[in-house]
Amino acid sequence: MSLLADFYGPNAAYVLDLYERFRQDPGSVDPATRAYFERHPPVELLESAEAPPPVPSAALDKVAGLVNLANAIREYGHLAAQLDPLGSPPPGDPSLELAYHHLTEEDLRALPPGPVGGPIARRAATAWDAIQQLREVYCRHIGYDYDHLRNAEEREWLREAAESGRFRPPADPINPTALLERLTQVEVFEQFLQRTFPGKTRFSIEGLDMMVPLLDEIVGEAAESGIYTILMGMAHRGRLNVLAHVLNKPYSQILLEFKDPVLSSAMEAGNDVGWTGDVKYHTGARRSLPGDANPVAVTVSMAPNPSHLEHVNPVVEGMARAAGTLDTPRKGPAGAPDFEHHISLPVLIHGDAAFPGQGVVAETLNFSRLPGYLTGGTIHIIANNQIGFTTEPSQYRSTLYASDLAKGFKIPIVHVNADSPLACIEAARLAVAYRNRFKKDFLIDLIGYRRLGHNEGDEPRFTQPVLYAKIDRHPTVRQLWAEHLVREGMVDAELPEKLVQEQFQKLQRIYQGLEVQEGQLGPELKPPPSGAARNVQTQVELEHLRSLLEALLHLPEDFRLNPKLERLFQRRRQALEAPDEPNVDWGTAEQLAFATILADGIPIRLTGEDVERGTFSHRHAVLFDVENGAPHIPLQNLPQARAFFEIHNSPLTENAAIAFEYGYNIQTPERLVLWEAQYGDFINTAQAMIDEFVVSGRAKWEQTPSLVLLLPHGYEGQGPDHSSGRLERFLQLAAETNMRIANCTTAAQYFHLLRRQALLLRTDPLPLVVMTPKSLLRHPLAMSTLRELAEGRWQPVLDDPQAREAPEGIRRLIFCSGKVYVDLVSSSFRKERPEVALVRVEQLYPFPEAEVREILERYAGAQEVVWLQEEPQNMGAWEFVRPHLASLLADGRPLHYVGRPRRASPAEGSAAWHQVNQARIVEQAFTPLPEEEVQRSESGVRSPQS
Repeated sequence: MSLLADFYGPNAAYVLDLYERFRQDPGSVDPATRAYFERHPPVELLESAEAPPPVPSAALDKVAGLVNLANAIREYGHLAAQLDPLGSPPPGDPSLELAYHHLTEEDLRALPPGPVGGPIARRAATAWDAIQQLREVYCRHIGYDYDHLRNAEEREWLREAAESGRFRPPADPINPTALLERLTQVEVFEQFLQRTFPGKTRFSIEGLDMMVPLLDEIVGEAAESGIYTILMGMAHRGRLNVLAHVLNKPYSQILLEFKDPVLSSAMEAGNDVGWTGDVKYHTGARRSLPGDANPVAVTVSMAPNPSHLEHVNPVVEGMARAAGTLDTPRKGPAGAPDFEHHISLPVLIHGDAAFPGQGVVAETLNFSRLPGYLTGGTIHIIANNQIGFTTEPSQYRSTLYASDLAKGFKIPIVHVNADSPLACIEAARLAVAYRNRFKKDFLIDLIGYRRLGHNEGDEPRFTQPVLYAKIDRHPTVRQLWAEHLVREGMVDAELPEKLVQEQFQKLQRIYQGLEVQEGQLGPELKPPPSGAARNVQTQVELEHLRSLLEALLHLPEDFRLNPKLERLFQRRRQALEAPDEPNVDWGTAEQLAFATILADGIPIRLTGEDVERGTFSHRHAVLFDVENGAPHIPLQNLPQARAFFEIHNSPLTENAAIAFEYGYNIQTPERLVLWEAQYGDFINTAQAMIDEFVVSGRAKWEQTPSLVLLLPHGYEGQGPDHSSGRLERFLQLAAETNMRIANCTTAAQYFHLLRRQALLLRTDPLPLVVMTPKSLLRHPLAMSTLRELAEGRWQPVLDDPQAREAPEGIRRLIFCSGKVYVDLVSSSFRKERPEVALVRVEQLYPFPEAEVREILERYAGAQEVVWLQEEPQNMGAWEFVRPHLASLLADGRPLHYVGRPRRASPAEGSAAWHQVNQARIVEQAFTPLPEEEVQRSESGVRSPQS
């Protein structure tokens, strides 16, 4: 038996410490340990044919010191590694010194290597040799930072990988000349741009040049392991170089973008489809690499990203999740989807200041182990140039390393000197191998520098004169690698400069041959077919609906439903039995809409905060056995379904969650993707994602998102933070038909809205923002009949059925939207004022001009036209609808406003105060305006309080 072959590091030290206690006092250890040491004293285990003579018991303290020293090097060796290319001294740690463990070089030369453990001990002659080799691994140009990992198998695998050297040359060789050529391409590209377009912003990669060969290695290793979709996300630093050399974006295209010609044809085409484009260092690209047997073995994509740095991270994760989700579940065409981690690989390149500074990073890392969000492991690379614009590390992070945030998520970290090509290549290989084996994230902290300012027009010497004096004297990594190859006799001394000149000449030829032609740099996106949304048919045969509802109500024989849900199921059964009675509530309409969409063969992904049950206990898409808690998802057990259905409660985040679903959506646009907020105002924390991706991704990057946002909205006395879905912000962002915005009031309307969205995914995809109700979810006035679902259609405007019977008697025409209609129609004033018509605008954008005009013509005798809302005047839809309605009132009738006055906060904090103000709004809706207000030609304003 070889005890120290199984126990080394802290475990061996613990065994030896136990033995020392046993030797001094056998009664100080437990009986089992005492019996073991009596049979197998560890001193005897130090003997071997390859090792020096056995160590006497008196030297056991030296052995324990050796074990602790080896363990310290493994855990804290990164603190002594030379990670900064500019040569700043590492922080070090006392436990890495011999004296700390009461050891000398003479002691180690006298000890065998066995206590050090691992592959190094097996090939070393003495403990001194083993420790020196250990330092070469852990204290040179790579810092292995694993001590925070809790999984013993992962730690042992990582240590064996580092100490065996199996991922570094010569064990895993590279082509040194090809690496020199690659570094030459990277460096000359930047220098050519600087020379040709001086002062133009490009966010140079210089100082982190090895990022490109590192990414090359990741792509190659991933392809060899069978991964065929690689999805990248990064901010602007080095992006153009990565696009050129990893994504193979043509030099000619990049140079043309730098020339930035004004082409009338591109501008006209852009205007036709609402395209503005984006700066060159924000755009994405896609590259396909051929395989041996298949036309395409690997597809590498770079997602576009705004200047909001890390915000692309969850977008890429969503893309990877979508790419790895099989179109057809293994068990059949329907049910729950299956995810395969080996299909896709997300690679995220972070900034050293942004990684600890941007909260979206932590939100994204939190996805890594969640069932509905995991991607089988992401490779993270921190492009660490040791400065944030003008801010130094001591000012932008409270941690030793930029990467320390990842430790909380138990992600292994490798810090690597960006001027050490072999170390960088090893780190890339290790990252892919770890990810493939453990299906978890891995982080490479690529530590370099920034040769120029934040951008090429910035002067960094104003704020960092000493640092930049050092950078000015520092050779590039290409120069360092070339000198190494020449010194080792691996290339001729003339080759490095020859490669530089050849690359300059190549770029110059391309630049001189550029021909600017009409049609270049314009959008490729085509407008949708005319009338696609208006003409889509959402009707479903009544018997088909009944069969779907019956299947949704079917429960497994051994499933015990919560008794409190019996009433819900009973109401849904009533809809089956009486299709002309209004028994279909909001949740039932949604379930039926989803069922019909699945039956049409369109997959659905629904996520959000508490979506399985629904914030207001209206959905119950996932049922739980009341006795054993086993889940049952009716939409995953639908016999008629021809596509998968997945539903997940999201983590309590909006920013990253919406971005994740956006990424999922654009990667697989043929799937219906929905996200629901717990309350609509929670959308506040995702404003950057809404602005930069959801509403403008089409205009900037020609993406075609169709993400559905369900935002509970309505004023019911729940305070400023549980009333508004911030409708006004979406309406402010609405332009060039970039989304659809609805505030529907009946279950049937919601049913047809969802079906229309699903049926337009391929022909006219647009994001859909729905202000969903709260109190209306089970309100009788919001319920519909099953026949209305079967035979109805989406109606952008709902006329007043009572007023429609006698339009000539209408004197006041009120337009409103959403839940406030129910407050009006259920008011006692309704019967007293039959001359008032209540018209609901269910679709706010695109504004239904034709339908509203028809209403105005129908009620031409109405002297007063009013827009009424429960939101404050500077919120809600008023400022958006006001110019539309005013332009339609060409006959001179004035437009009036009724609602809350302008406010800084959306709603009252007092429920009683809310009720008073809400009652006043309803009263004013039915109260005749003073004569002088009726005569006003602009908008009058009536508010419950000022």
